[in-house]
Amino acid sequence: MSLYWLIAGIVFLASWLVSSSLQNKFKKYSKVPLTNGMTGRDVAERMLFDNGIYDVKITCTQGTLTDHYNPTNKTVNLSEAVYHSNSVAAAAVAAHECGHAVQHATVYAPLKMRSRLVPVVSFASQWMSWVLLAGFLTINVFPELLWFGIGLFALTTIFSFVTLPVEINASQRALAWLNTAGITTQQNYPMAKDALKSAAYTYVVAALGSLATLVYFILVALGNRR
Repeated sequence: MSLYWLIAGIVFLASWLVSSSLQNKFKKYSKVPLTNGMTGRDVAERMLFDNGIYDVKITCTQGTLTDHYNPTNKTVNLSEAVYHSNSVAAAAVAAHECGHAVQHATVYAPLKMRSRLVPVVSFASQWMSWVLLAGFLTINVFPELLWFGIGLFALTTIFSFVTLPVEINASQRALAWLNTAGITTQQNYPMAKDALKSAAYTYVVAALGSLATLVYFILVALGNRR
């Protein structure tokens, strides 16, 4: 189990560092106003309009960094700090979430795949911890249970890796539009790019951490066969 705790410790440290960096950069770039005075809501409306998307609603949601796009009801949900702010950070986040709306409208394959995986992964996430615990406790009596738990965990790992191209592509769409639409300038465009790059790192760390844990579980299960 020492290997597991080593992996868990490394993943936790990496997640903490990336999360702290993201929050610090968001705070930093939240203090840099857009020269055109557009708020996060304005940016979202403009990007949707420029991409010919008229059936997506923009809403304001509570919390910090709670911004997300919901393909089920076609809503771009912006946190209060993004919705009302006219900062570079707000513009980057709003454009990123609208990038998901553009993906949805253009039937972007990875987003479609991720949406299909959501109900399956929700089921797996609900039960995998209990199944894995029971599997470890009964590994010498009923090893198949552990393998079933590993299968459930593998689904969440797959979901993490499917999420990567979805998030990276949304940021690429956002940055390209921010530049061509003149929302950002030559001076503050690098700030928007830096903020979205930091956000992408959180998904990379989560995916690699999930893969490392999955490999560990598999090695434990295989080692029990000896």
